[in-house]
Amino acid sequence: MTTTYNDSMIGKIVMITGATGGIGRETAKGLAYMGATVVLVSRSTEKLIRVASELKSETRNDHIDYLPCDLTSMENVRKLASDFKERYDRLDVLINNAGEIINERRTSVDGYEYTLALDHLSHFLLTALLQDIIKRSAPSKIINVSSMAHILGHINFDDIMIEKGYTPGKAYGQAKLANILFTYELARRLSKTGVTVNCLHPGMVRTNFGKDTTGAWKLFLLLSKPFMISARKGAQTSIYLASSPDVVSVTGKYFAKKKEKKSSKESYDENVAKRFWEISEKLTGMGQTHQE
Repeated sequence: MTTTYNDSMIGKIVMITGATGGIGRETAKGLAYMGATVVLVSRSTEKLIRVASELKSETRNDHIDYLPCDLTSMENVRKLASDFKERYDRLDVLINNAGEIINERRTSVDGYEYTLALDHLSHFLLTALLQDIIKRSAPSKIINVSSMAHILGHINFDDIMIEKGYTPGKAYGQAKLANILFTYELARRLSKTGVTVNCLHPGMVRTNFGKDTTGAWKLFLLLSKPFMISARKGAQTSIYLASSPDVVSVTGKYFAKKKEKKSSKESYDENVAKRFWEISEKLTGMGQTHQE
């Protein structure tokens, strides 16, 4: 299927984390076709250079930029936000897309459970640091890529770092639930600012995601492969939320297949959201940055 060019995103600046492969790359490609200035974020500078070059050629859009960042490091996230502000004076769409599931428990450079650090804390911090520029760019959008796996997640406040009974599914489910709790709470805090905040499940996507897992999770992914969709299809909801006039005023919602859906019962618990927000502030060193 050929992607057709349109100019609906000309003049818009979009940042996408995890943008060198899978859903992130396809999201960047789709929005570049629409004329957006796209800032790719990923750990590998080598991959960023290659993908930026490929996207410029594929979309005939020269406004493809990149910023390297190891999102598992809070110090590196702070540098990313600073580097972005040095180059740009607005941010119309922030897509927090990066995510990973790992087989064995390990910790980030800051000592945090790795999946939580990458999938949630990095985006919590990045969003906080860019919130001023996002507000100045209103009407603007924050889009968090979660997963249907959040329904298996639970926030255990006695063991946030999953030091007991770690499994890949438990860590990933908690992080993806955190994405949704963060979305709903941030939407409440940013009401009346002109900034919308939404999250989504991209679908079961056929990418390298979870390639290093073993055991039950590996078996699940293998059995799921015949039912998985392409990365291009998986990116459609992110592209829709970033570009469609249909959702320009929609905020605090969870989407799948470009439609509003119900998320898990725990994801709507405002007490859980506020408590986890406070913990996220302490872990990222943000204090009251997100407060109105």
